[in-house]
Amino acid sequence: MSKVAALTGDQAAAEAMRQIEPDVVAAYPITPQTEIVMAFAQFVADGRVQTEMIPVESEHSAMSACVGAAASGARTMTATSANGLALMWEIVYIAASTRLPIVMPVVNRALSAPINIHCDHSDTMGARDSGWLQIYCENGQEVYENIIMAVKIAEHKDILLPVMVCQDGFITSHAVEGVKLYDDKQVKDFLGEYKIRHSLLDVDKPVTYGPLDLQDYYFEHKRQQSEAIKNSLKAIPHVFAEFKRHFGVEYDFIETYKLDDADVAIVVLSSTAGTTKVVVDELRRQGKKAGLLRPRFFRPFPKEKIVRGLKGLKAVAILDRSESFSGQGGPLFAEIRSALLDEAEKPLTVNYIYGLGGRDINIEQIKSVYADLEKIVREKKVRDLVNYLGVR
Repeated sequence: MSKVAALTGDQAAAEAMRQIEPDVVAAYPITPQTEIVMAFAQFVADGRVQTEMIPVESEHSAMSACVGAAASGARTMTATSANGLALMWEIVYIAASTRLPIVMPVVNRALSAPINIHCDHSDTMGARDSGWLQIYCENGQEVYENIIMAVKIAEHKDILLPVMVCQDGFITSHAVEGVKLYDDKQVKDFLGEYKIRHSLLDVDKPVTYGPLDLQDYYFEHKRQQSEAIKNSLKAIPHVFAEFKRHFGVEYDFIETYKLDDADVAIVVLSSTAGTTKVVVDELRRQGKKAGLLRPRFFRPFPKEKIVRGLKGLKAVAILDRSESFSGQGGPLFAEIRSALLDEAEKPLTVNYIYGLGGRDINIEQIKSVYADLEKIVREKKVRDLVNYLGVR
């Protein structure tokens, strides 16, 4: 029997982990992720889960412990933010390269320096090419549901890759919302039992994880990783379909909002999409054909879905909550612009960097982006390719 509970995004993540009941959780607290591992540690202490909880001395150690546990056949999870993700960097790549289905909720936070504990996407965007799948959540409900789905996705026989489930620090992680929680048995039935194909502890069929891999095979192993990412675009929809059968909730790689007849649109990740929907509704009441596209997945990058979603638009603004320091805009902008490159008919595109270090983005600023798009349509020209929204 499902129920609605008032939870923060971090608490929603912890509830999902409780229902998943992984074999091993190794974690180190860091703001604004701390509430996740704190709540889950309480579940362990209260005997509500039988998970082996490993408190470690750093995030590097946390991911190292997760790699060892996952290679041994344990369903394994951790959680982190910002500098914690940066500290585990070496092992983040190892987890993906050894094809271990670890699931890690990441509460997005700005990277130092200067030190800042508030939201932007520089942490996970910095890890976008690490080989992990990345899911970005708009609200607490999606945090809860995506973490459950992430386990099924990571363990799929055609994927076997780790997954980051990302939510905006403080904006989502510490905001209380109504979150619909499913029955514990429903969740366990959906996930099933994890059975590793090649366990480090299988003495009858011994395997080696992470050996020296030089010019003779390294290239082939990297190609296999790339193929797994491509395969995930075909395999993940099966998980979506199974989730819908179990819980009646439909998911896709992207969400579109009032895009069918739109002339202009914003593309944005995570919680800012919710604010943008409010602006779209207001502009629609004024007779303006505005829309929104929100990628739920950044890795794998759902190119075909995004290209189809933006088809027929005249101008599109891509909003990035991180700076790639390339001089050519943010990472989401670069990916979408590249995806549109070979299209015979494509919208004019413009980039806005916003919200770094947790700076608020408000309705008036989003309205100004739509006004800029209308001007671009009139002039049929993008004057400034990269813009900074809300900077002083």
